[in-house]
Amino acid sequence: MKVNLPEKLYYSIGEVAKAFNVNASLIRFWESEFDSIKPKKNAKGNRKFTQKDIKTLELIYFLVKEKGYTLDGAKQHLKHKSQLEMSKLDIVKKLKHIKTELIDLKKHL
Repeated sequence: MKVNLPEKLYYSIGEVAKAFNVNASLIRFWESEFDSIKPKKNAKGNRKFTQKDIKTLELIYFLVKEKGYTLDGAKQHLKHKSQLEMSKLDIVKKLKHIKTELIDLKKHL
């Protein structure tokens, strides 16, 4: 999953949900289930997600939605291999981007 968000310090839950093409309730649910997601909250209690939160959500999305992990399985995976998985996820994202670029180039030949 490639998340398209503009570069900024904080993202609202609506922006995050739209980027992942999921409901905001799923983002809130994952926040309650995964200790590694800790958005800041303003005085009104609105969540403000950081780039680190987005990276973690990308990994959770990848494990749960694309790899078919259960939530418990994803939690265990995050505890034991989060750095390695983040690197793998970055590589997969880059390869998907390259694939898209190559397909576009082929169309123009």
